Amino acid sequence: MAEKEYTLPRATFDKPVKLLIVVAPFYRDIADDLIAGARAEVEATGAACDLIEVPGALEVPTAIRIADVTSNFDGYVALGCVIRGETTHYETVCNDSARGITLLGLQGLCIGNGILTVENRAQAELRADPKRMNKGAGAAAAALHLVALSRKWGAARKGVGFLPEAEEYKLAGDLKDNPTA
Repeated sequence: MAEKEYTLPRATFDKPVKLLIVVAPFYRDIADDLIAGARAEVEATGAACDLIEVPGALEVPTAIRIADVTSNFDGYVALGCVIRGETTHYETVCNDSARGITLLGLQGLCIGNGILTVENRAQAELRADPKRMNKGAGAAAAALHLVALSRKWGAARKGVGFLPEAEEYKLAGDLKDNPTA
């Protein structure tokens, strides 16, 4: 008997949302199915998206960081496929691409990770199947849910935790306008 999986209801928005889909298309057919799933989920939510391709899964986090610094996307969808081969390169690519995405997420970026890490092509095809469990759609849904959370909790903060007040700057241990504080 198969486990029953729970899926959150779609995120809803009262203002426009724009995502960037970053894909490493090493296995073109798998990537195309993941992209189709992600785009379908984005459109079903009423959001918009752009798409860029990068050479491999290791470049996905870097491309997301560049986009975050230089553009105005609300969130990101990381897509690609890494299939185990005969060398340890598989572990490096899987671990380092996931670590890069996780670190960006911990910095507050809204990222859905849809980089497949599988043992064989059959597993990849199953996870990218548009009629079944398309992980591209799941990654887009995750990014959209994180965007919704960031908007829910995104009010301006003043004096919270270790953050200085909005007009207060700390340089080399001294407060602006009050060097003896």
